This record gives sequence, structure tokens and C-alpha cells, in this order.
Amino acid sequence: MLTPHNRVKSTTYSRYSRHNRARIWVGVSKDLQDQPVISRMVAYYGVTVNIVAAQIDTNVSEYGWLELELTGTVTQVESALSYLDELNLEVWHKAIPEEDGW
Repeated sequence: MLTPHNRVKSTTYSRYSRHNRARIWVGVSKDLQDQPVISRMVAYYGVTVNIVAAQIDTNVSEYGWLELELTGTVTQVESALSYLDELNLEVWHKAIPEEDGW
């Protein structure tokens, strides 16, 4: 089940230092489809990104989407998600307890 992304804050230091994995879906508006959004996220926040699936076609749709798997510390993943929010991209997170560290 897809749900809108909600940030999870932790007060435990060990949660911030261990690596976590989150699977997200990102809606990308046409005006950002030619921007290096993913490479900037990797460079700025140090997350590892696996593009699981994508549908972006600048000739057909006003709106594309990416299915991404983010890996990094809780701080890195939260920062990367904040970056996507700052770009006003729609983000959905699917909680997978055996894979996510949330």
C-alpha cells in the first residue's frame, strides 16, 4: 500500500549511523524532467540510489514517475527526502519492514 511520505524522527544515535533502505515513488513534473535531480541528491546527501523503474517521456506526459530505492543513514535518507520536498515533487513511501530501517 502506498502512503504519502511522513518523516520519522528518532532520538537514538544508532539509528542515525546505521544504513537503512527505503523504497519510494517520485512524481516528476515536466519542468524538472531535464534537471539532474537524482545525481544532485546523490552528490549532496550521500545516498545510494537504485532506479527500480521509471516512466519519463518529455514528448508525451506532463508528469513522469520514478521508483527509487534509497540507501544511507537515517540522516542521509531524510535529507534526500527533504530535498525532493523542496523541489515540490510528490513522494510516496512504501514501508517494507524487513528492508526499511524506519
